[in-house]
Amino acid sequence: MKKSFLYAVVIAVAALTLSSTSFANEKVRLIGSGASFPAPIYLSWFKSLNKANPNLIVDYQSKGSGAGVQDFLNKTVDFAASDSAMKKEDMDKVPEGVQLLPMTAGEIIVTYNLPGNPAGLKLPRDVYPDIFLGKITRWNDPKIVAANPDIKLPNMPITVVVRADSSGTTAVFTKHLSAISAEFKNTLGEGNTVNWPATNQFIKSPKNDGITATVRQTPGAIGYIEYSFAKLAKIGSALLENKEGKFVAPGNSAETLAAIKIPADMIAWEPDPDGANSYPIVTYTWMIFRKNNDDKAKAKAMREMIEYCLTEGQKTADALGYIPLPQSVVEIVRKAAANIK
Repeated sequence: MKKSFLYAVVIAVAALTLSSTSFANEKVRLIGSGASFPAPIYLSWFKSLNKANPNLIVDYQSKGSGAGVQDFLNKTVDFAASDSAMKKEDMDKVPEGVQLLPMTAGEIIVTYNLPGNPAGLKLPRDVYPDIFLGKITRWNDPKIVAANPDIKLPNMPITVVVRADSSGTTAVFTKHLSAISAEFKNTLGEGNTVNWPATNQFIKSPKNDGITATVRQTPGAIGYIEYSFAKLAKIGSALLENKEGKFVAPGNSAETLAAIKIPADMIAWEPDPDGANSYPIVTYTWMIFRKNNDDKAKAKAMREMIEYCLTEGQKTADALGYIPLPQSVVEIVRKAAANIK
């Protein structure tokens, strides 16, 4: 009896060892979808990750935060990405539990297309909300002229380009506009989609790259996009007036980001940051995972992917137009990633 029991144990251990070895050599493919805001850096990370670990492949489809969350709820993806995190009512629909992780951060900029491509256009806090409310309709509006005495502003209509899809970028942008303009808050409010004015002044385009392309092709256009798209496309971004009355360019928000506290649910916002040098629209963007996964190989691969993004990935953030995560946030995210099993 003892001998047969020992034999059974040896066979079980051998089988487990063989299984572990085959797991190590097995290719794992992860499927993700969602936000276009972080798509350039995510695609760069996943390509580099695959070079470092050929057995780990990550396919990511940039389709907008709302579509990514819906894919996650429909269980057609292993993970999602969203600039607007995830609503509690949606998290409650996931019996496996949800783990949100802020993986990178960036600034949302206001880009424009004016004759002569003038740099350094200043937009005061009482101007750019009114443009997106449809109240300021021409580039030579007295308020814009007063803020830009050195720029010859044309007598031409402003074409406002907004997102056509359910967008976390829209949620962050409208959260900021609602924070600085009571009229915007009461008229349009905030969300992945809002009811933009139904006038010929407004046109819609999908994703950050869609708005980028539309603004470039449309004289007199203005739109909101993530800073990295403006940086990669080499198009202008306005100087926005912050809470302290300073006109600030994007591209230097690491200190602002570090001041944002990360709560237990990992969802952190600062729609109108303090500080004389603070750019006014800064946000984290999140990856979304199930805490409990049927496929343990995929769960392990997701944790490996996260660790790569937190280490090697952060080194490329600045060059791509994103904000590297503060080390304190990296440690918080690393700890929370252990919940993915």
